[in-house]
Parts: sequence; structure tokens; C-alpha cells
Amino acid sequence: MPKPLDAIPDADLAAGTLSLDAEDFLVWLAAERGRSQNTLAAYRRDLTGYEAWLRERGRDVLDVTGDELIEFVNQRRSSGAAASSVARQLAAVRMLHRFLATEEIRPDDPTAALDGVKVPKGLPKPLTEAEVTSLLDAVVGGDPLARRDRALLELLYATGARISEAVGLSLGDVDSDAGLVRLFGKGSKERIVPFGSAAGRALAEWLTESGRGAFVPPRWKRRDDAEAVFLNQRGGRLTRQGAWLVITKYGRLAGLTSELSPHVL
Repeated sequence: MPKPLDAIPDADLAAGTLSLDAEDFLVWLAAERGRSQNTLAAYRRDLTGYEAWLRERGRDVLDVTGDELIEFVNQRRSSGAAASSVARQLAAVRMLHRFLATEEIRPDDPTAALDGVKVPKGLPKPLTEAEVTSLLDAVVGGDPLARRDRALLELLYATGARISEAVGLSLGDVDSDAGLVRLFGKGSKERIVPFGSAAGRALAEWLTESGRGAFVPPRWKRRDDAEAVFLNQRGGRLTRQGAWLVITKYGRLAGLTSELSPHVL
């Protein structure tokens, strides 16, 4: 009879060997997303526990089904694990399977229809570093929409900008070489804010012909749209409502819906 996850010694989880597919995923997180060693260690532990559970059942990441994933989540919940811990581990599992599907290592994503784990209210409103990492890592792929969403989330996190400030940005407000952005707050109050390499890379990938250029329409409806940093798929300036939908979309994928508010980043 398979052992429950909590019956597997912590030492085994920490030292366990991940599958080559999971190792490739961690390499991708480090090389393509620039995640820190601490973040990678957290992902490794969560995925090691997940794969240990799969092995006890004679399964692996390439053949696990949606029903089995529901069983995994239900067992984690019934084991007494904190809801936040289950949500964090589920976010890592989702990310792994989305990576495998995007890279066509397996043809489907068995987590696609899996419900998130609700975390009780009363926790601090700002997201933790781990939760922000889960949110950012939920954006997978290199298509124009993914590039835009990644750049938006990375910029919000890097600068602490309000959503209205981010969608109000014009191309001339971003100095990519210096890593600076000019934000206009309430009452048109201006401030210059630096951003780091992760946001810089995300913006660089978005502000290309294959990124933002893919959303440029044959003819601009408004002159202001032509200068917008963030566009919607119709070629107009992204609205506050549209940006909020971006945050909630990836928050849901990362299992963070209950923690989200317009100011969490």
C-alpha cells in the first residue's frame, strides 16, 4: 500500500532524486527566469515530495492523470498540512506540468482543470517573496501575450508601481539602458524608479517586433495608444481593468486568488 506523503522522511525528500524532466524544469527556471538559489531549493523540495508520492503509486510526471492529482491534493489537505503549504506545493506542480506541456514533453497539462487551494483569510495582505515568485513563474511561454504579461508583472513587482501608473506608461518613460522608469502618480506627481535585471529582461523581450509589435494595429485608433508601453490584443492601451485581469489570471494559476488585491505587489 502506498505510503502517504507525510510518512516519507524529510531527509529523503530533501535528498531525493528528481526526474530528468523536473531537473530540466529547474534548469529552465534558473537560466530563463533567473530564479534565485533559495527559490530553486524551495521548488526542488516541493517537487521532490510530489515525485516521491508518484513513485509510491508507480506513476511519474509523464503519465499522472488529473484524477490522481486531485487525490494528491486531497491527501495533502487531509494530512494536516497548512493550506499555505499545500497551495505553494501545488503551484510548483502546476508550473512543472505547464512547462512539460509547453515544451511538448507531454501532450497535455493534467493540472489544467485542478482547483486551487483556498488559504484562510487573516494572513498579511502583501504577498510573500515565495508567493510573488509563484505568481511570476505562472507566466509560461514566449508568445506576445505571455511576454506582455510577464513584463507587466515583473515591472509592478520591481517598482512598486500602481496598476494605473503601469498602464499609463509611454515608451519615452522607460530608460532600458539605465534601468529606470518614470512614473506619474496621483495628481500627476512624478517619480523616477529603478528596476532590476529580471524586469529589464522581461521588458526587452516585450518591446520587440515579435512582442509588442505583434499587437500593433494597421492603424492606431488614438495617438496615445501608439506610445503605450502595454497594449491589449486589439492594439489599444491596456486598461486598469485589463491589467487587473492579468494579475488575477496568473494568481489563480498560482493558487493565490484569496491573497490578491490591486496593491499586493
